[in-house]
Amino acid sequence: MLSFEQELKQYFKAHQIPFQDNSGSFKKLDFAFGDIKTKKYFSFDVKEKRQRYVTRNWPGVEIPEEHLFILDDLAARKVLAYAPNSGVVIRDNIRRKYFFFSVVTLYLMPKQRVNREISKNVKTLKGKWLTDLRNGQCFDTLTEVFAGIESYLNTREDIFLRILECYGDYVGEDVRKGGITRRPGHWSVDVRETR
Repeated sequence: MLSFEQELKQYFKAHQIPFQDNSGSFKKLDFAFGDIKTKKYFSFDVKEKRQRYVTRNWPGVEIPEEHLFILDDLAARKVLAYAPNSGVVIRDNIRRKYFFFSVVTLYLMPKQRVNREISKNVKTLKGKWLTDLRNGQCFDTLTEVFAGIESYLNTREDIFLRILECYGDYVGEDVRKGGITRRPGHWSVDVRETR
């Protein structure tokens, strides 16, 4: 099977989409494309689930293996550095599906963070996120993935500036109501005491 990076390069070229290939860099996200002037320039990392996970190696994981994806904490932090026009695209080679996580979903969705021991020259730890693929957008084709990215870019302003309630409906999370009903008088007090 062609690597996901190679598949994406072929897709960009076949569809004549100008793109920036940063896949050889450890500091940048793998790919970027779009129009900076219209704020539709998008950067993303690409990941693959190449084989099934042995869940007994990950104590406490509650996500069924079929939906489990293990993401590097550092990779997730790189996505944040390119926010708000950034995300991760994952190809699940086992199910032959693609998953898109915008930076917003990546950071709001429930996850379990763990430190994995690594032993190279010295023993150290590497941060990992145990994530549920069901919290991303699932697609059958790359064309659908790019439509999902376009939809995110078109709704980004609403997501960041207009939606007041908790954003997202995530597997493994129960958002309940809390506090007292907010009334107009509360805002007057807030303005008077904070300005």
